[in-house]
Amino acid sequence: MKKQPDIELVSELRTNITRLVKKLRKHTITGMMLSLTERSVLGLLNEETELLPNELATKEKITNQSMSQILTHLDELGYINRRIAKEDKRKSFISLSLKGIKAINQLRNEKDTWLHEAILNACTADEIIILKKALVPLKKLVDFEDN
Repeated sequence: MKKQPDIELVSELRTNITRLVKKLRKHTITGMMLSLTERSVLGLLNEETELLPNELATKEKITNQSMSQILTHLDELGYINRRIAKEDKRKSFISLSLKGIKAINQLRNEKDTWLHEAILNACTADEIIILKKALVPLKKLVDFEDN
């Protein structure tokens, strides 16, 4: 039987992850132009290559209307391409443009640079080992779906 996490652990984990995400965003010039969901959509397109708008909305757990607004903004920035489906002209597939690929790579580079520097300056060698071990349960939390 698994041991129950205490409410203090849950609260501190949530608070610290939220603060870390905010700090990462603050230290990315590229990310300041985009909402969290817009950055997430770019990440999905980077992983999946090409998706329909309703597939993106489902994965982001937002409405199709909200996704439409996000895609309009990303299109205005030149970060996405739209390809009309041959079998159904009403459908368009969304993919990253070259500018979008450059933006996502820049975002990751800015975040990685800041986080690397923060870990080097704030953590001991033993704490870095603990961080590496913590990646496994953190990934499980990220991948958890409660349906």
